[in-house]
Amino acid sequence: MSSLLGEAPSIPVDLLSCPSSSSLSLGLSVPSFTTVTDPSSFLIPNVADPAFYCSKNFASASGDKDKDQVVKFAKGTTTLAFKFNEGIIVSVDSRSTMGAYIASQTVKKIIEINPFLLGTMAGGAADCSFWERNLGQQCRLYELRNKKRISVAAASKLLANTMNSYRGYGLSMGTMVTGWDDTGPQLYYVDNDATRLHDNLFSVGSGSTYAYGVLDTFYRPDLTVAEAIDLGKRAIYHATHRDAYSGGINNLYHVKEDGWTKIHAIDVNQLHYEFRDEKNEMVA
Repeated sequence: MSSLLGEAPSIPVDLLSCPSSSSLSLGLSVPSFTTVTDPSSFLIPNVADPAFYCSKNFASASGDKDKDQVVKFAKGTTTLAFKFNEGIIVSVDSRSTMGAYIASQTVKKIIEINPFLLGTMAGGAADCSFWERNLGQQCRLYELRNKKRISVAAASKLLANTMNSYRGYGLSMGTMVTGWDDTGPQLYYVDNDATRLHDNLFSVGSGSTYAYGVLDTFYRPDLTVAEAIDLGKRAIYHATHRDAYSGGINNLYHVKEDGWTKIHAIDVNQLHYEFRDEKNEMVA
């Protein structure tokens, strides 16, 4: 996960408007930003075509497509979630990187939207954090208006609609929205292009290919709770072992009919020695 766009400090409103001729020391021309009095508003560049400006200067791109950008998303993370007969397991790492620099080892990548809904963070830390908090507000407003809990499908659709509104503005977000509603356990994937997918198993981030290798090998719908927890932490461990941009703490949640429960927060270094001893016992 990139910490490039971390939460900004509070800034006096009159400082939010800057001359269009100003420029950063990096050489990026900075347009003026519309003065905003609502702190929950989302600032966009005050130019003729904000979407084009953002996609040109801040786009989250694969490969070397962003080589000409002054600001690049150097991100990395591993998040996963899967459904089984006893609920849903959500398991993530906690490392935040800026390229090869490890900015933090204690990022909370599972966002507790409400007692029955969870969201995961992958991509830009600020984008994920801001928009999933915004989703929590929308879900609460739905509950107040309709006198009932929002479904997981509706919550994921709200987030996808928001992402569609800002499509092409350079956001970087790949999240899973999961929880338990009247239809049972549900799991959705939503990203910054407003892609919305429904399935039983997802993994998102630079370490997801390694996590998928473990999940595809050992996943079964009829896992016991203990087996599912072990699979969740095992998949994250192997991803952090092979992917330099993933690491830190393995945070794991179990979503049940009566809501989510946090199962553990274990240092992946501890998991390394645990699984090493297990392997040595099997070889012996």
